[in-house]
Amino acid sequence: MPTSTVLLCCVVLIQLFAGQTDARSSSPWQTLSGDAPLVIARGGFSGLFPDSSLNAYSFAVQTSVPGSALWCDVQLTKDGAGICFPDLKLNNASTVEYVYPNRQKSYPVNGVSTQGWFTIDFSLRDLNDVSLIRGILSRTEKFDGIYPILTVEDVTTQIKPESFWLNVQHDAFFEQQNLSMSKFLISASRIVSINYISSPEVNFFTKISGRFGRNGPLFVFQFLRKEDIEPTTNQTYGSILSNLTFVKTFASGILVPKSYILPLDDKQYLVPPPKSLVQDAHKAGLQVYVSGFANDIDIAHDYSSDPVSEYLSFVDNGNFSVDGVLSDFPLTASSSIDCFSHLGQNAIKQGINFLVISKNGASGDYPGCTDLAYDKAIKDGADVIDCSVQMSSDGVPFCSRSIDLSNSTMISQTPFAQRSTLVPEISSSGGIYTFSLTWAEIRNLTPAIGNPYRSYTMFRNPNKKNSGKLILLSEFLNLANNSTLLSGVLISVENAVYLREKQGLDVVKAVLDTLTETGYGNGTTKTKVMIQSTNSSVLVEFKKQSKYEAVYKVDEKISDISDSAIEDIKKFANAVVIGKESVFSLLDSFITRQTNVVEKLQKSKLPVYVELFQNEFVSQPYDFFSDPTVEINSYILGAGINGTITEFPFTAARYKRNRCLGTQETLPPYMAPFKPGSLLQAVNAIPPAQAPNPVFTDDDVTEPPLPPVTAKSPTSAPGDSFTNAQAPRPSGQTRLTLSLRFSVFASLLLLWISSPLCS
Repeated sequence: MPTSTVLLCCVVLIQLFAGQTDARSSSPWQTLSGDAPLVIARGGFSGLFPDSSLNAYSFAVQTSVPGSALWCDVQLTKDGAGICFPDLKLNNASTVEYVYPNRQKSYPVNGVSTQGWFTIDFSLRDLNDVSLIRGILSRTEKFDGIYPILTVEDVTTQIKPESFWLNVQHDAFFEQQNLSMSKFLISASRIVSINYISSPEVNFFTKISGRFGRNGPLFVFQFLRKEDIEPTTNQTYGSILSNLTFVKTFASGILVPKSYILPLDDKQYLVPPPKSLVQDAHKAGLQVYVSGFANDIDIAHDYSSDPVSEYLSFVDNGNFSVDGVLSDFPLTASSSIDCFSHLGQNAIKQGINFLVISKNGASGDYPGCTDLAYDKAIKDGADVIDCSVQMSSDGVPFCSRSIDLSNSTMISQTPFAQRSTLVPEISSSGGIYTFSLTWAEIRNLTPAIGNPYRSYTMFRNPNKKNSGKLILLSEFLNLANNSTLLSGVLISVENAVYLREKQGLDVVKAVLDTLTETGYGNGTTKTKVMIQSTNSSVLVEFKKQSKYEAVYKVDEKISDISDSAIEDIKKFANAVVIGKESVFSLLDSFITRQTNVVEKLQKSKLPVYVELFQNEFVSQPYDFFSDPTVEINSYILGAGINGTITEFPFTAARYKRNRCLGTQETLPPYMAPFKPGSLLQAVNAIPPAQAPNPVFTDDDVTEPPLPPVTAKSPTSAPGDSFTNAQAPRPSGQTRLTLSLRFSVFASLLLLWISSPLCS
């Protein structure tokens, strides 16, 4: 070959290599290839449907980013057929023990005698009568017993995945039973497109090396727990981890648990890893895939129960990106990668016009209504922060999430616990109420974080469970006024009637005076003020004395609202707050329908704010796939609400910067709102219908005028009115519909006083 030709070839090769390097360096992804991380659907959408079922696989394809891989745990039957099933033992996720109750056996698995219904004891024909069920009992049983067990070929012919990942967990076990997994895979590859093969056994890769040709699947070595023994080398997986060049001799990538990359301490907080496994593996030429992602399990407290935040810490942390994630909820993995990666703190909001309103500040991360909760809510991107105003015995207004201090502080562990009393107008059980202590006594109380899902053993941010301090309403207003990030404040006023009549405390006047003192009443601040109450008379009183926006809260679950009720609300309110179930009706944690409440209120020019949004998966119907972002998306895009009231403002504020909402003409499936009731149609037995929630009428709106402030008797104590008290409402106010009767009675009384009989 002439010298000039050789030089030309070298120049071309250098240019090609440089082009690849430039493409890698210009990519926002820090993966080995520079491509976006791969989404791998473990057994399909196994977080909702039974693992490896037809619906699990098809739903994963429908709701995942293009190019996602379907994961199949391959097991062999007695007659050598390859099935997709999550475990060696069929009884872990199928009805086999009910169909064949007498076919249980014991086998040594990795040296441990194990009992169960093993795949190797059943032919493929035997399994025709067996159906799949959930393998994790905390998940819904509504899809159990519907779907048959699928073969590897079934998945490819019925689903036709873009990418197919086969995992071989127990090759040595099958070999001991004279069944060859390697022969099955090689045979299957002639009719099935296999893109990835993984296994935790080194010897398995030795057997299949070179058997698939140049365009065969990528081999991925799976790491188990660091202390577990790999059977071929007789080394722990932790030891093999220190020799990645050895792994590179038989595999193109590694699959590791999340803890290998971002370990947790005993309290479920992230701890800095000693070194970056991802960067070391990339230097060795190995791709890194990570297992263990699921929305319905406890994750590090650092993520505030937000699965998107967890994904982003693995794919978009500024230091590295893993090459793929293995997830039971591929929709969340897809949206994290395609919609929320590389946003940055200053990412542009995508024109989604709704308010992010805090609930007691960022009360999912810190004790509610404390300085720390409010600071974090502002930092996290809340548009409006809120204060639930309470009154001390000396008439000082301050912020607290409950009028009962035992719900919001550690007061029950102090000498003030002796001040517990029964106030039927507020609660049917005793409490230590704010009006029983002075502000000087209250201000030094230790706050306590709310744990609404304690019964599920789910606890919020335990390291900060008593952090922060309670603040005055004036301090709250000054904090908001000094922030350039907020558009408004929401002040919630409840129990005004009781405080006036029984405690001699005028919360309305206290709020108005404080607003004036902090500059809100004279127009020196641009921060919008909203006053919220469940009592229409409270809002009427504020309307008489100020021009602040009034927000009426409907604290009942309703299925509809009458036109007359809306007309009444418009007389004193500028907006309405309703609960989530007044938007989407529920049945056994499934959504049945969307009500017309939002539509009717908005047609009357009343914005609708909805509460309460929380990140914990147990707070959401199954339709939202244990993903708070899916829930927010469904209420914003699906129901068109005007604001979210949330204990986790960061999640809602990040949604506003969602890249998928502003750059694509057609929403991707993982960002499209769901169709209400569609998931319920797929269950094995639809639960019997329940009576619908009531219709909200004008009778529910009407309240008597606020009573005058009654001076508190020095000898009176909270709860003295117990015998004459009416049944309490959830809001702590007794709702009446007797305005007309009161006015008539007042007129008759005046006539009687002015009559000769009274003179």
